[in-house]
Amino acid sequence: MKLFDFTLRMKGFPIREAQERLQEIKQIPAEGYQDYVETTRSEILQYHLQQNSFYTNFIGTTKVSSWEDIPILRKKNLQVPLQERLSKGFSLQKVYTGKTSGSSGTPLQYAKDHFCHALTWAGIMDRFGWYGIDFNTSFQARFYGIPLEFKGYQKERMKDRFSNRYRFPIFDLSEKKLASFLEVFRRKKFDYINGHTSSIVLFSKFLQKKNMCLTEVCPTLKTCIVTSEMLFPDDKNFLEHQLGVPVVNEYGASELDLLAFTNPKNEFQVNSESVFIEIVDEHGKPVPNGTPGTILVTMLYNKAHPFIRYEVGDLGLLDEKSTPKKPILKQLLGRANETATLANGTTVPGHTFYYVAKSAMGETSVVKEFVMEQNTLETFTLTYVADRDLNTTEVSALKESLQKYLGVAVHLHCNKVELLDRSHRGKLKQFISHL
Repeated sequence: MKLFDFTLRMKGFPIREAQERLQEIKQIPAEGYQDYVETTRSEILQYHLQQNSFYTNFIGTTKVSSWEDIPILRKKNLQVPLQERLSKGFSLQKVYTGKTSGSSGTPLQYAKDHFCHALTWAGIMDRFGWYGIDFNTSFQARFYGIPLEFKGYQKERMKDRFSNRYRFPIFDLSEKKLASFLEVFRRKKFDYINGHTSSIVLFSKFLQKKNMCLTEVCPTLKTCIVTSEMLFPDDKNFLEHQLGVPVVNEYGASELDLLAFTNPKNEFQVNSESVFIEIVDEHGKPVPNGTPGTILVTMLYNKAHPFIRYEVGDLGLLDEKSTPKKPILKQLLGRANETATLANGTTVPGHTFYYVAKSAMGETSVVKEFVMEQNTLETFTLTYVADRDLNTTEVSALKESLQKYLGVAVHLHCNKVELLDRSHRGKLKQFISHL
């Protein structure tokens, strides 16, 4: 029995019909795919202009003579009750609803109609299938957060049982807890790992300390799929060495869909079936492939709620070889709002501090994981987890690396802790600005 499929159907999500529609889309030839995209995005635009008063009011008197004329939809535009944003014929009882983590600074309650939500799952199942993973039969080792209140905790545990997965809660990643994780891998025949990048990296550093590869104790493991946080090339190589399996990167947004996924050719392939993704400049105009910009997403099948030219909050660039049917995300550059502003007026992206730390501390650093915080224009604090305090030489190397990457001298304070504070969903923000 296909328990995962059955559970989706019991909840009212037509997974079989969604899978059939996905296969129809995938059969569209490359030469006709641009027409599919333009037709489908025009249809969903017209639908919401006719059936959604919230979106009609949002467009207002704007003259839309081309796709690029459509105003960009941002989270701040959606800060009204969800009921007021639903299309005609939909109610809170007749849609799938959820809430984002708020990692962008603005939590958002959202909705999808049942077919759209089923299509999201059809796409996820299709991509995982590239690596021989079947949600109905494959056993998942899940590195995720979990609600701590009783009702939410029990709900997630129930979902884990029906989804054939074992959850490793990641709020406590002490050595003692990581050792208990390893014992579970010894006992259980996991097919794949799925979870937050930083927590799996930390577990892999624990394995490195033990001089151990995970497949030595769990030979059934086939792959590892990381999500929710940036995956840097060095970390990908490190994970593959310590886990003993290929590492796949997943990029998505809970209010939207799966947005990109590493394909078997090691390309970060964009979802072109159920969403339309644009990279735009500061004026909302599309930039040429290979040029960085802001990521906009249009959900092509969500009739319950409009997400049209929606600013997801990330920066990225498409590969020059991208096509309408197979766009390739050449680089994901992190959150658009995670930037450090310096005393000389320049700004640098938050992911710069990952390279600062790598440059200064190298692969053999005692630091297991860290968060860099900006306190003032000239003052930063490195909060880190390690077995000992950083010595004078290591701190000096960090300061030199900061000046090299930032181009200006700054003051650095270092603070060792036992555990880093993760969000309630287990995400780790490696850069935080308090300005």
